[in-house]
Amino acid sequence: MMPKSTEFDHQIVDRDAVRRRASIWASLPTRTRLILVVLAIDVLAAIVCCAVMVLNARSAVIVEMNATRATVEPLVADTIRMARNPSPENLLHTLDLRLQTLRHVRVAVFDAKGERIGFVLPNLRRDDHVAPSWFVALIAPPPEQHELPIVVNGSPIGKAVVTAEPLDEIDEVWGYAVSLSLASLLLNLAVLAALAIAFGRVLKPLERLADGLTRLERHDYTAHLDAPASRELAVIAERFNSVAGALGEARAANGRLNRQLLTAQDDEGRRIALELHDEFGPCLFALEANASSIARIADGESTPDRGKLAARAAEIGGIVGQVQARNRELLNRLRPHALGQVPLSECLNLLLADFGRRHPGTAFEGSFEGLARGYGDLVDLTVFRCIQESMTNAVRHGGATHVRAEAHERRGSSGGGLSTLHVVIRDDGTGLPHSHGTGLGLSGMRERVEALDGTFALDNAAPGAVVRIVIPIEPEVAEDVRSEHPPAPPSS
Repeated sequence: MMPKSTEFDHQIVDRDAVRRRASIWASLPTRTRLILVVLAIDVLAAIVCCAVMVLNARSAVIVEMNATRATVEPLVADTIRMARNPSPENLLHTLDLRLQTLRHVRVAVFDAKGERIGFVLPNLRRDDHVAPSWFVALIAPPPEQHELPIVVNGSPIGKAVVTAEPLDEIDEVWGYAVSLSLASLLLNLAVLAALAIAFGRVLKPLERLADGLTRLERHDYTAHLDAPASRELAVIAERFNSVAGALGEARAANGRLNRQLLTAQDDEGRRIALELHDEFGPCLFALEANASSIARIADGESTPDRGKLAARAAEIGGIVGQVQARNRELLNRLRPHALGQVPLSECLNLLLADFGRRHPGTAFEGSFEGLARGYGDLVDLTVFRCIQESMTNAVRHGGATHVRAEAHERRGSSGGGLSTLHVVIRDDGTGLPHSHGTGLGLSGMRERVEALDGTFALDNAAPGAVVRIVIPIEPEVAEDVRSEHPPAPPSS
């Protein structure tokens, strides 16, 4: 009995051999594998055909030999009947000559003493169709002999020994098999050559597809495939060209967005620097001037004028309040400081109130009932920025006099559907022109929403424009938010 460890090692070796054979087969080109499959089918068909041919040939040889052997007895009887006053010796010689011409059997005539009559004729078979020994062994039946007594006037004068001799028939079968094999070989070679050419033409588009994919891998999105004649491959080429075009457009859009982001960063830095210079510079100068004035009043020989000191202090307080207000505006622009500290609905209401103060000619309304306290920094900041940018566009580009922002959570079904956060901003401005472009603000909103697997849409609302945003909320996040921060009460 084989030890378990040795048996296990043999199983591992067998699996490794199977893997190596599979890897060798997989490493072959597709055209080579197809041709090998066709060749294997041809070999299998040839084996089956050879087996059928051998069986049929064996049956035919047996039938021919039986038929020839069956003619010996009538031939002997006919020869005896036709002879006139035959002597036994002459009759036996006549039979020997007539029986030597039979095919598929060999007949030896013996007299009553058992001596062979006549002589053995040389082998008259043609050497060019001699079957090989292995083929003879496949087809030749077992050797058989049959003795036929020769009787004249009721007295035996000798015997004829009939021996089966299938080589003549086997030679004919061998010649037919060789001719058929040569014809089949030439036909199969022609078919394989035709298949090699056909497979090459059929698989040529796949090589071009591989080259195109290599170019895409190297970030060359100008790759293009011509449509081949095959309908299926033409569909693949069309889809490849569509993907390459989409990747090229995405790359161009990313390039434009990167340039816009760099420009926006520079513009934002320039704007902050200008505001610091225009707003904080005069304030600081005024603070310095008031501080110098207070110092001069304090250094005077006379008693300091309390009224002047109070006026200078009041001016300093006003300047400090102005600096604090501008500082809050700048910080809020960089990062809304209320996010994460107060409920999201309250942050949005504060945003509307701030817009109302800065744009008194436009009415800003909001409806944020049913929102949780927060949905995480990314979602909260995205909702805040999208509403902020949409209202800015409505006032700056649309000339709107009324802007309404709505946000509500739509919970998923009890079967485990995703909850979604829906945001809609409408205005009564001029709407979108037909040739409007995609600016940095719109691109930024779209990028923020799509980064959260959401959808962003901007359309004309007759009048004005409407922005629709849907952001999915993961079930775990939604449950955590609702358990830690229940929905805020409706705002008054």
